[in-house]
Amino acid sequence: MTEPLRLGIAGLGTVGAGVVKIVQRHADLLAARAGRPIAISAVSARSRDKDRGVDLSAYAWENNPAALAARDDVDVVVELMGGAEGDAKASVEAAIARGKDVVTANKAMLAHHGQALAEAAEAKGAVIRFEAAVAGGIPVVKALTEGLAGNRITRVMGVMNGTCNYILTRMESAGLTYDAVFAEAEKLGYLEADPTLDVGGIDAGHKLALLAAIAFGARVDFDAMEIEGIERVTTADIAQAADMGFKIKLLGVAQMTGRGLECRMSPCLVPDTSPLGQLENAMNMVVLEGDAVGQIVLRGAGAGEGPTASAVLADIVDIARGTRVSTFGQPATGLVKARAAKASAPTPYYVRMTLLDKPGALAKVAAKLGDQGISIDRMRQYGHEGANAPVLIVTHKTTRGALNEAIAAMAETGVLQSEPVAIRIEEV
Repeated sequence: MTEPLRLGIAGLGTVGAGVVKIVQRHADLLAARAGRPIAISAVSARSRDKDRGVDLSAYAWENNPAALAARDDVDVVVELMGGAEGDAKASVEAAIARGKDVVTANKAMLAHHGQALAEAAEAKGAVIRFEAAVAGGIPVVKALTEGLAGNRITRVMGVMNGTCNYILTRMESAGLTYDAVFAEAEKLGYLEADPTLDVGGIDAGHKLALLAAIAFGARVDFDAMEIEGIERVTTADIAQAADMGFKIKLLGVAQMTGRGLECRMSPCLVPDTSPLGQLENAMNMVVLEGDAVGQIVLRGAGAGEGPTASAVLADIVDIARGTRVSTFGQPATGLVKARAAKASAPTPYYVRMTLLDKPGALAKVAAKLGDQGISIDRMRQYGHEGANAPVLIVTHKTTRGALNEAIAAMAETGVLQSEPVAIRIEEV
């Protein structure tokens, strides 16, 4: 086929401009790999006059992204605006209504509306591709939908937000507080317009929800996820974890159990010698486990112009080649609504607390743990802070439910200076 695949690009921010640059720079390479030329017909963004460092003069301009999607000279709508609602969703719906394929980097939209959009696309014979929505330049969606199609996936796990990983590794390497590194990340432009999407675990949660849908043939159910951010992690937590051979990561874990689909995003301790423990700065890593392949590890840049635009172009080239893959790897109408399950498998926990420096305080805490059948693996007491005594406990394997009961009982002893912080130690 020699007819060009014609693109309409909605959104000309960092990623959108990056896609235009690659199409312009590698036109011959893309045509050779796709078997047909790839051309941009029209673009749309909020401001027409903004300097984006790329020449847009050859393309038609549309102020309305939905109008862009309706153009007769657009075969594929590339949605790079972001946001779960508004223009982004409207432009995708407009494209699907006309039977056009969609490539998007919009994890929030798919996490909240992916099932409905996928069903609508299938009914029209269109496809939605979203490699760029999860882990930037890492081809994890393709790995799950294609490379590991012969496997029953047992677990998906990973660090999927580079900003959080940057904050945690910077706190460790520089000994800075969370607030100081947060401000630094903001200056560097690492944070979303709403920073809680990053540090609150929501952005990474969107990504994990999409991977879980593919891995376990389940309908996307972001609202059923357990999500906890990194706001309560202190420099002391990081230093003390390192002292015991662990690193703290915002870790996503999804696995199908006999109780249902367990899907959680939270700070966890991982061994510092593990691949996840060695992941530094703003990088992402996804670990996939299948019954046939065993464990594979994918590592790379999780954001930025080049990596994300690279993932967008991978989807565009697949469409140009004629590759048709259902949005979540199998027909959306066949996806099941999985029962949500909370993490209940026993695991060790790191528990940090500050006790009032009075006789018997530690014994009272240990007794409350013992009442719940929780034994102590290691315990350390660090330098006193006036009348307060910082204490760190690593438990043997227990459930979060039992630990929560013990912490609630500790509050009644009168020896806690503040609420304890408990962080799961993940086996990786």
